[in-house]
Amino acid sequence: MPFMISNAVEPGALAGRAQPTLPASGGLLLRPWAAKDAPALYEAFQDPVLQRWHARVADSEDEVRQWMETWRAEYEEETGAQWAAVDADTDEVLGRAALRMINFIDGQAEMAYWTMPRARGRGVAPRAVTALTTWAFDGLGLHRIELRHSTLNEASCRVALKTGYAAEGVQRSAVLHGDGWHDMHLHARIRG
Repeated sequence: MPFMISNAVEPGALAGRAQPTLPASGGLLLRPWAAKDAPALYEAFQDPVLQRWHARVADSEDEVRQWMETWRAEYEEETGAQWAAVDADTDEVLGRAALRMINFIDGQAEMAYWTMPRARGRGVAPRAVTALTTWAFDGLGLHRIELRHSTLNEASCRVALKTGYAAEGVQRSAVLHGDGWHDMHLHARIRG
């Protein structure tokens, strides 16, 4: 049965081109993850603060290399896109920004991000989120980007609000973390 409306974003918008490197303000770049980033990615997932908000842990650098291969496949399949947030001068990994659960039919995705412990408090997450949001709307053509975080994660809430993601409500007992079910704040931005 045919749809009455066309896709908000046509298939091939990602798979049809190489994953771009995106400039962000303040000497930050978002670039595709590379094999050389495995030590930094592994280190990030050893951080207790990051572990508190993520269900995933990394047991080895080989495991995170496999994650990067999965992320490349998700980009080609147009279901996700992951970037390393790096210092533009030194190429040091400072964090991550990603579009998850990309849905071209409705023109939607979910924003995800984290920052390396040594880079926290330097505005890395807001700059990365801003750059990726701009590209997702203007370069990719998405209509809506959602951002979710535990109601207990005040730092993520500050990033969401600082980058223009309006608070839309609370999803009760929505995500299982290591310490039990968390209520999640739902934020979103709409193109235009």
